[in-house]
Amino acid sequence: MSTKLTLGSKTWFPNIDPIAYEGPDSTNPLAFRHYDAARVVMGKPLGEWMRFAVAYWHSFCGNGGDPFGAPTRPMPWTDAVDPVQRAKDKADAAFEFITKLGAPYYCFHDTDIIDEPGTSLAEFEQRMAAIVPYLKEKQDASGVKLLWGTANLFSNPRFMNGASTNPEFAILARAGGQLKGAIDATIALGGEGYVFWGGREGYLSLLNTDMKREREHFARFLTIARDYARANGFQGKFFIEPKPCEPTKHQYDFDAATVIGFLREFDLLGDFALNIEANHATLAGHTFPHELQVSADAGLLGSVDANRGDVQNGWDTDQFPVDPIELAEAMMIIFQAGGFSNGGINFDAKIRRNSTDPEDLFIAHVAGMDAFARGALAAEKILTGSEIPGMRKARYASFDSGDGKAYEECGLSLEDLHKIAHGQGEITPASGRQELYESIVLRHV
Repeated sequence: MSTKLTLGSKTWFPNIDPIAYEGPDSTNPLAFRHYDAARVVMGKPLGEWMRFAVAYWHSFCGNGGDPFGAPTRPMPWTDAVDPVQRAKDKADAAFEFITKLGAPYYCFHDTDIIDEPGTSLAEFEQRMAAIVPYLKEKQDASGVKLLWGTANLFSNPRFMNGASTNPEFAILARAGGQLKGAIDATIALGGEGYVFWGGREGYLSLLNTDMKREREHFARFLTIARDYARANGFQGKFFIEPKPCEPTKHQYDFDAATVIGFLREFDLLGDFALNIEANHATLAGHTFPHELQVSADAGLLGSVDANRGDVQNGWDTDQFPVDPIELAEAMMIIFQAGGFSNGGINFDAKIRRNSTDPEDLFIAHVAGMDAFARGALAAEKILTGSEIPGMRKARYASFDSGDGKAYEECGLSLEDLHKIAHGQGEITPASGRQELYESIVLRHV
């Protein structure tokens, strides 16, 4: 956990002190009740398990505006007229926030750290060249590190039909030019990963879409990006973040299983893993733990976007996580997968449009970090001191010996199963005891 403050010429959050751990009896919303970074859980400190990161875009770019109303959130670090000074002010505010929060990492899109000008790639590169060294100074002074970087290849109108899957080569090439700059920035800042979210990599209608060709272009884009990054010293992991829809009707990175199949099809498994977002899982009709488990089972659980959706709203609401039961199940999977290497838990979450006090951003992150920590503490109890591991193992005991074991070891044919089925008579299936499992989880959360 970083503790040293790195402020610019002014203090952006003067009324907020560094966030401290005060324990479970605290009623202070600006203190941790469960997240003690040094506390050892499942063999290593919570801080090493979590690797929390602050998302630059929602925290320092999101102004509360929506399709139905103007911005509501005061963000004085965006007032400067000069774009470079504006970016530096934003960086000062961001690093003051991150260090006061005590998060060890941050993450960004290229257009978060400095505004994209008009249509000139050359001018954008000049702006990036001005802000990246400044961010490096902030990192060096604070100890805060870059978890991952990415390129915003979806917001600008030029990408309305996609970036790497665009039917116009000129736009694909423009996307590649911007992607190179984002990779260069990530390498310069020591990023431990690089994320691809397929923003508009999908289709709105199959009537005007050559899906096979677009998927092949997407794979080629990822391949040359990997090759460039590796050739220029990037040692980290590449992550793909599944999302089923929104803004397109159908995204090519629909869910974890789809992405894993895509990576296998195009021979990209060795360099890529998955960045799983809770809200995207629910949009795909899954649970957050389901998507984690699918990724972990394939050895591809790389990182997490921590947020939640609203069960009554069918879109990506990006709310801060608060459900300790869901997070206990999530942390059980993360623990059993061995945790993260190049990834971590970043808060791709935004405070609500009517949350306009500076304290609200701190409270949201503190609560989210505490929720994950509470889930981790419960997960440790469940995995090491409850009946669940033994019950789950016993449920599959028939595959641990005899014919069941032979089947798992590819020792039985279909004819063998036919013979066994005739010899064993009718079977009474065992109860799945789902309610008992749930009651045990509740006992430990």
